[in-house]
Amino acid sequence: MRAHASVLHLDLDAFFAAVEQRDKPSLRGKPVVVGGVGGRGVVATASYEARRFGVRSAMSTREARSRCPHAAFLSGRFHAYRESSRLVMGVLRSVSPLVEPLSLDEAFVDLEHAGLPDLEVPTVTGFAEQLRARVAEATGGLTASVGVGTSKFIAKVASDLDKPDGLVVVPPGTEVELLRPRHVSVIPGVGPATAERLRRTGIHTVADLESVSLEELVRLLGRAHGTGLFALARAEDDRPVVPEREAKSVSVEGTHDTDLTDRRLMEALLTRQAGEVAARLRKHGLSGRTVTIKVRLHDFTTLSRSTTLASPTDRTTTIARLARGLLTDLDTSGGVRLLGVGVSGLADWIQDDLFSELAEEEDEEETPVEVEVTTGRRRPTWAPGMDVEHADLGRGWVWGSGRGVVTVRFETADSPAGPVRSFAEGDPALSAWVPAEAGEDPA
Repeated sequence: MRAHASVLHLDLDAFFAAVEQRDKPSLRGKPVVVGGVGGRGVVATASYEARRFGVRSAMSTREARSRCPHAAFLSGRFHAYRESSRLVMGVLRSVSPLVEPLSLDEAFVDLEHAGLPDLEVPTVTGFAEQLRARVAEATGGLTASVGVGTSKFIAKVASDLDKPDGLVVVPPGTEVELLRPRHVSVIPGVGPATAERLRRTGIHTVADLESVSLEELVRLLGRAHGTGLFALARAEDDRPVVPEREAKSVSVEGTHDTDLTDRRLMEALLTRQAGEVAARLRKHGLSGRTVTIKVRLHDFTTLSRSTTLASPTDRTTTIARLARGLLTDLDTSGGVRLLGVGVSGLADWIQDDLFSELAEEEDEEETPVEVEVTTGRRRPTWAPGMDVEHADLGRGWVWGSGRGVVTVRFETADSPAGPVRSFAEGDPALSAWVPAEAGEDPA
């Protein structure tokens, strides 16, 4: 931990849904759910109005509709999210050269390099308030919750304490007091499985965890995980804010409208995905040692299996062969709705060996099998929420579509709530609208 509260964590509130409400005046103050809109869709983000009905991220869209049927269910506009994120990261980088983005909607900022007169609590509190105001101004009104603490861990915990649109600064010396009454899941790395394992031994809060010896935690969770939790339960975290975060893995996955039951088809899909992963590795001059497959079964149970090579590879043949081998150990007879292949343990080199020429020949022979499947990633021509433009009526967004008809609400972020009109799907006056310059990715 640092001597001063000089690590700031900023988290944009209900980011995707907030962008939609900003750009669609008729949805402001109303429940909005962004994610997959089909029967197998999953919620990416829910507005706070929708959360009051129990809608949460990662929930199936089907359940979200049953809980909040009157919400607006939108497919998402990633160009708008990327642009808003770019603006936010620009504001953060203008105050400190050490900004570590974690995703489109959150980042750490090192205040030791922000040029402040001092790092006392009143100073960093005032600075954080000004930063939140600058983010809102730059993004047209998006709010952010901010936490400031003596470490990344404490700053991230603090940013969750007063959502939405909140600010919490944790004074030095009060970190353990803050953590003790909280559930163990507040600690990074304590997911449902680890929390359940700890619960079975009577560990519910951080205070409970703090009372357990290092030896006992290592026995329960393994050396790396147990040692990490032992330190974090005592608020011990010295990780620096790193402006450039290297990719830890490269992966490709696809969700399918109809459950897959044909093993040969699954193997063909894994082979194709392995080829895409390998191509991305080679494009960035990377290789990896660990090959992982992800399989989501018909009942939403998600399984993963991995294997590790002695040296890193970027070859399609090797990745595909290992991925298919991992599939053989799984029971997929009930049907599979998602398949994915990933490579981790990344390196910027490949082990030279005497058989490299043979391996290259094998790669050439690994011809991806042509398969025709419908994936959940495909969007209908007129997806709910997408931006459109009419030759006479101007810009708007798709309210809904079906049976040859597209219904559009004509409004933008700078207009009042607009009228709703319907058109034939093939109306030549109606077209998708994409900004001329969407901006570069923020991180």
